[in-house]
Amino acid sequence: MKSREKIYEKALRFDPLLPEEAVFIYRESPLGELMTVAKLLREKHVTDNNVGWMIDRNVNITNICFSQCKFCNFCRKPGDPDAYITTIDEYRQKISELFEKGGNQLLLQGGMNPSLRLNYYTGLFKQLKDEFPDLKLHALGPAEIVYLAKAEKRSFRFILEELVKSGLDSLPGAGAEILVDRVRKSVSPAKASTEEWLGVMKEAHLMNLPTSATMMYGHIETVEDRINHLIRIRDLQSEKPEGHYGFITFIPWPFQHEGTVLAREYGVYNTTGITDHIKIIAISRIVLNNIRNIQASILTTDRDVALMSLHAGANDLGSVMMEENVVSAAGLSHMFDAEELKAIIREAGFTPVLRNQKYEAVEEL
Repeated sequence: MKSREKIYEKALRFDPLLPEEAVFIYRESPLGELMTVAKLLREKHVTDNNVGWMIDRNVNITNICFSQCKFCNFCRKPGDPDAYITTIDEYRQKISELFEKGGNQLLLQGGMNPSLRLNYYTGLFKQLKDEFPDLKLHALGPAEIVYLAKAEKRSFRFILEELVKSGLDSLPGAGAEILVDRVRKSVSPAKASTEEWLGVMKEAHLMNLPTSATMMYGHIETVEDRINHLIRIRDLQSEKPEGHYGFITFIPWPFQHEGTVLAREYGVYNTTGITDHIKIIAISRIVLNNIRNIQASILTTDRDVALMSLHAGANDLGSVMMEENVVSAAGLSHMFDAEELKAIIREAGFTPVLRNQKYEAVEEL
């Protein structure tokens, strides 16, 4: 095995690390070393002193979902008394409130409801865009695309093209969890497999549809699983056509255990703290040599962790998310307004820049 210093030199050249090299520095390197290397890499990727933030709203299409993932307290079964499908009037109210706050993007997700097929989503997207032409839809995710493709007996590409024609602007990286099937079969057995998740993203990249990638860590996965997840993301990014968006950003976030089946069945509880999240941020920056943006995920950590993340390779603080239901249903959600986000960025020594989903700077109102 190479020394830590040789591995760092390789990373700083943007040469892709081997899995065993990444595992080695993850296990053996002092946190301060990883932070230093990640900070240097961040400065190579992002040559200014800017840190991004944005305003959006997460509206759940429905909380009915057949998947019943073991980490999710949000989903309901058809017929449950609190099951719902968001109405068009509710969308109108929520979007109007979003515009009033200076945002124009809807993070539109929800359960995989067996009663909702492709024509429902295309009709919804078209109606929202017709009524709100300036609205940006960052919607669904690979798991929903896989579900719709199977339900309609059509290809991933067909489903994506129909959604884009109806108004889809970008595809979130939701449902990645850990891209190792051994783990997925335990935590989300009814959801898309690793290859299906990656297959949807590959088609999206060929279409030049902007995407993001995520990782939910801190449950039954191993260090090796975490590294394999990062490498699968990196390797798929390397296949995107030149000039295409691919994965614009990577967002790791810790498993929230409160009340979950996963915690009860496996006895796993989120005991990850500041050190673990900072290490995840740093190793993500080091391994993901071809992804420019790393988000600190302030929603699922807290103010101090997010601030430290900006010195460990992250260059984005996430969103003033006006509404969030899934993470908060498992016991944790840190919500900040625009002034608080900007204050954290400035305290860390950076310049806050309002941006859109494509990580392009926009004028602040």
